Amino acid sequence: MHTQIYKVNGMHCASCSSIIEKTFKKIASVQSAEVNYGTEKAKISFDPSKTNPHDLSKYIEPLGYSLEVPTTVEEMGTSESDHAAHLGLNQSKKEKLAEVADMGTKVMAAIPLAIFSILVMGWDILAQFGIVSEMSTVIYKFVHHLLPIFATYVLFVVGKPYLLGFYRFLRYGKANMDTLIGIGTFVAFLYSFIITAFEEPLRQFINVEHTYYDVTIVVIAFITLGKYLEAKAKIKTGDAIEKLLNLQAKTAIVVRNGKEQEISINQVVHGNHIVVKPGARIPVDGIVSDGSSFVDESMVTGESMPIEKNIGDTVVAGTINTTGSFTFKATKVGAETLLAHIIKMVEDAQGSRAPIQALADRISAVFVPIVIVLAFLALGAWLLLGTSAFGFSQALSYGLVSFVGILVIACPCALGLATPTAIIVGVGKGAKEGILIKDAATLEKLHKVNTVVVDKTGTITKGKPELVHIQNIADFSDEKIISILATLESKSEHPIAHAVLEYAKAKGISLLPLSHFEVVQGKGLKAIIEKVEFFAGNTKLISDLKLPFDLKKIEAETLQGKTPVILANKDKVLGVVMVADAIKSETIEAIKNLHKLGIKVVMLTGDHKNTALAIAKEVGIDDVVAEVLPDDKLNKIKELQNQGRIVAMAGDGINDAPALAQADVGIAMETGTDVAIETAGITLLHGDISKLVKAIRLSKFIMRGIKQNLFWAFIYNIIGIPLAGGLFYPIFGWLLNPIFAGLAMAFSSVSVVSNSLRLKAKKL
Repeated sequence: MHTQIYKVNGMHCASCSSIIEKTFKKIASVQSAEVNYGTEKAKISFDPSKTNPHDLSKYIEPLGYSLEVPTTVEEMGTSESDHAAHLGLNQSKKEKLAEVADMGTKVMAAIPLAIFSILVMGWDILAQFGIVSEMSTVIYKFVHHLLPIFATYVLFVVGKPYLLGFYRFLRYGKANMDTLIGIGTFVAFLYSFIITAFEEPLRQFINVEHTYYDVTIVVIAFITLGKYLEAKAKIKTGDAIEKLLNLQAKTAIVVRNGKEQEISINQVVHGNHIVVKPGARIPVDGIVSDGSSFVDESMVTGESMPIEKNIGDTVVAGTINTTGSFTFKATKVGAETLLAHIIKMVEDAQGSRAPIQALADRISAVFVPIVIVLAFLALGAWLLLGTSAFGFSQALSYGLVSFVGILVIACPCALGLATPTAIIVGVGKGAKEGILIKDAATLEKLHKVNTVVVDKTGTITKGKPELVHIQNIADFSDEKIISILATLESKSEHPIAHAVLEYAKAKGISLLPLSHFEVVQGKGLKAIIEKVEFFAGNTKLISDLKLPFDLKKIEAETLQGKTPVILANKDKVLGVVMVADAIKSETIEAIKNLHKLGIKVVMLTGDHKNTALAIAKEVGIDDVVAEVLPDDKLNKIKELQNQGRIVAMAGDGINDAPALAQADVGIAMETGTDVAIETAGITLLHGDISKLVKAIRLSKFIMRGIKQNLFWAFIYNIIGIPLAGGLFYPIFGWLLNPIFAGLAMAFSSVSVVSNSLRLKAKKL
């Protein structure tokens, strides 16, 4: 089976997605289909030996929809439109803007006609109550001959999509929101037209004073305005993807035959040596081969400080070189780059469905047919029960108002937009913060999490040794101690040596000349510096030199996971430095914030128990499980789940794979490696635990937004349908004019999208 995502043209409402989905699922060669109204995309799994995208599109074309099938496939396995998107052309947005501009033109034409109709209707109503004088016969005749002309233009030009919806319903039996509007406005227009054309013969049977041209004009104008505002708002929901797409460089400077030449990004291949000038955007992923610089990775990781890059360091597409110039070797190009992975992941997540959406989808699927039945029942009830009370003419008038009102107010658009718009905005906001969410289901689970399980190395700690303490017992300064020690360690490849050298470099401490360097196997180093023989190593080396030192104090620190490096000469110990996997600066605050959210934090580590307990105490972790193997981590997750806990596991996405898979939500605390992105439900770029807090807050904001949206979407329909149907008329005398029904329906969708857009302003 081949799975592909296609853009769907012609979608107008939530029930459109249901119609398209059902049509695809009936095709024998299609295994599954998922259509998302929020992103206007279809994810289809089909047998390529039996069908193809062009044939699939033909199944939905009679219903007014089509699949946008890529025509050209490039070397990277991405379509021409994908490449255009990567180059920042973003064709789909251009199409959307053109569609919005066309809708805007129709709105500009319809709104003045609607205002005129409302003024006429208002004059009629106010005249009935004696507030204003009645129209003169000349004005009345002029106005009421003008309204049919306006209504004809609005219905057949501005309202063409709704008439087509009505036509497809009659021909294919498929009903969507356009069908409801089409039936309602066409019936109001047809009734009015018949009265206008046959006024005298009908006068003895019904009240020919009441026509509904104004209903046709104003309802279509309001709904078109609502859809225009909704479409404009929906474009804003995709801002995150657009910004990610615009991170991609258009060209690259490559070295070929010893010369620099600028080529298109599409022509870059593996192994190319690419020159990056100051201020330039890095075009593809690679490894620095010459030079050094500081690179601003904030657009991809959310980190504000530029990161130093030297020979051997990795650089990723979309990030910006700041000051220096360097050359790097391309290792990943086109769709393979981290930026391409991130864009794909964000797009997939925005297009996925949260379980909470299932209810809205099920309702939308049956909603339109039910509404059509309810509208006819309301019309029948008015004619059957209202004729005896009001007479046939008045009952027909009320019945028609109810019929049109129900069809207009019951549009399920707001219901269909409730979940996807919040997901699109939320996932995009997360991407900007360096929080990559794999799908909407993960997001929904995350807001329920009450236990977070974290790995120690790389999550709580930095994952590499650092010099954390200096004990100076010599006659000279700390700087001198470090200078001698760093000089000795400069000839070693041990990770501890790197920690000492990094500390010296950070403090600006220079190295000294040395001679007679020698490694003392398993114990340390020795060399002559400034005509004095110095030793650096562990307690065994110092014991062999028979020098006195405080062994108990060193052992106490060793139990906390610190490694001692002792500096001595032949006569005495000069100092002790402690090297350890340092705790990340943001960890303590992040643990406090998790506790504020009511979340218990458990640390799992393969390290010694004393080391783990010391770190847990320092950062405020609730529970520690030390000296564990990957299988033990998996069992601990299961144990917590058996206690009824909803568990999020944060690890590096590789060593913790079994536990990440078992957890309710797997979170990769990584710098964005392929494995991390693929295995975890959420990836926190740059491995910052404070982003875990932001991810949980984001999930809570989004789920709250979805619930608010669903409430408003349901409440419009729950109150609106009975009101439009005349259920409250016998008790309160309330009957909803279709014009107000159209206004309510239009702004229900706008309110839902606007509520989702509020998430952009939320501080995580």
